[in-house]
Amino acid sequence: MTDSSTQSIGVSASPGQVAAVILDFAAYPEWAASIKSSEVRETDDQDRPALVGFVLDAGVLKDEYELRYDYTEDLGRISWTLAAPSALQKSQQGSYEITGNADGTSTVTYTLAIDLSMPMLGMFRRKAEKMIMDTALKELKRRVESRG
Repeated sequence: MTDSSTQSIGVSASPGQVAAVILDFAAYPEWAASIKSSEVRETDDQDRPALVGFVLDAGVLKDEYELRYDYTEDLGRISWTLAAPSALQKSQQGSYEITGNADGTSTVTYTLAIDLSMPMLGMFRRKAEKMIMDTALKELKRRVESRG
């Protein structure tokens, strides 16, 4: 497994509103530009998504993969792992930590580690991870805040 990268963003919404958008996997193609389709394939004993399939098309990077999700009881942490190697990925581990702030906003911290099937120099991998995380956090923020 490669080293993980972490970034945070402030969102003008409650932690519950942020978690609701993250858990609405069927809507990802509406707001996450590189996700062309997503499908909940299994749910857990609380009817939350447990296994989700994705089709990614980020220009030169295209992939189909499944992520297995796990949650804290209060949904303050939503984490995932790659269910099985895909065409581009050997492994993936990630999480969203959602923290409520005194002013009613939330801070979302995204941690991601991807081990690609193809070799990539460390500085290029870190730049790619930063771009993925920047985009994901900005798209999440825009989606949550647009829902009011």
